[in-house]
Amino acid sequence: MENLNKDLILREKLAIERTYMANQTTFLSFLRTSMYFFVAGLTIGNLLKTENTEIMIVIFFSISFILLFTGVVNFIVHHRWIKRNTQHVGNYKMEYIKDKDGDRF
Repeated sequence: MENLNKDLILREKLAIERTYMANQTTFLSFLRTSMYFFVAGLTIGNLLKTENTEIMIVIFFSISFILLFTGVVNFIVHHRWIKRNTQHVGNYKMEYIKDKDGDRF
């Protein structure tokens, strides 16, 4: 039965690792989208030569920086939340303590 306890703890640690990776993937998605808008702003300036080109460039750059800022804040908030709640994972000692009759509860 001791192996079962280790398996449960391992399962929970792996779940935390998956959560960390999901948080990193989300941040990279924000970063990728931000870069797309930044490149779009650079490209619009070279492709279009109209009166409103500067306004569109500023809009694309603004969206890019807003997405980057939102992604960084989101990553930091979730990273701290995961780290803070990690200490409560894997504590299954009460499940495997024997009572007076020798039975496990």
